[in-house]
Amino acid sequence: MKVLKSFVMPAIVLLASLSLSSAGEVFGKILEGSASVGDAASVTVKCGDKDSSAVSTDKSGSYHLVVKDAGKCTLTVSYKGQSASLGIASYQDPVQYDLVLEMKDGKLSVRRK
Repeated sequence: MKVLKSFVMPAIVLLASLSLSSAGEVFGKILEGSASVGDAASVTVKCGDKDSSAVSTDKSGSYHLVVKDAGKCTLTVSYKGQSASLGIASYQDPVQYDLVLEMKDGKLSVRRK
């Protein structure tokens, strides 16, 4: 019984730490001004040295992706041949970021809605 306890407690601690280090989902809708970007944009998130796979927006301009790490991250939107980035936070639970793209002086920028 003593041997079993010596393996069970470290396993529980390991599993708890793994679940804390895993992250969740990031989703939202992207607008250009007041209109949806439709299926013309792609989104990636980078947390530390880990990038998520790029996802394309759907017809309504919505996106959904899984983020590998929790914490401070950078969300990048690619649209019409340009990219713009925004600092975000990723959590274990899903988090929504509705975004607005704007062209200023010919350069794409992104902000939260």
